[in-house]
Amino acid sequence: MPRFLALFMGSRDSVHQEKWNALAPEEQARRSAEAMQAWGQWAERNKSAIHDIGSPLGKTLLASPQGIAPTQNTIVAYVIVEAPSHDAAALTFKDHPHFSISPGTGVEILQCLPLPGVSARQ
Repeated sequence: MPRFLALFMGSRDSVHQEKWNALAPEEQARRSAEAMQAWGQWAERNKSAIHDIGSPLGKTLLASPQGIAPTQNTIVAYVIVEAPSHDAAALTFKDHPHFSISPGTGVEILQCLPLPGVSARQ
């Protein structure tokens, strides 16, 4: 079955993030706990599709011809799911708590394509 990489996106500049930042630390902690509980419920409902539950992501380093240097992006976590189609994979994330409870801006879903010349996934 095809695999899809879901990238959980955030932004320090989003209106949702600004509202989150304005909350008292206690309210942020309460909402974070609520989001993690909702995330767990989402994972349980979708466990048959989840290939790799993923994790939150930390700081980014960019390796390039110029060397290795710190950089920034808006990716905050990932999950890998299996689904019969790209649309079916995307539906897995409809109303995900990442953007309905916590200050995430959305989830980008990319199909993991086979390597050219490789017949089966390892």
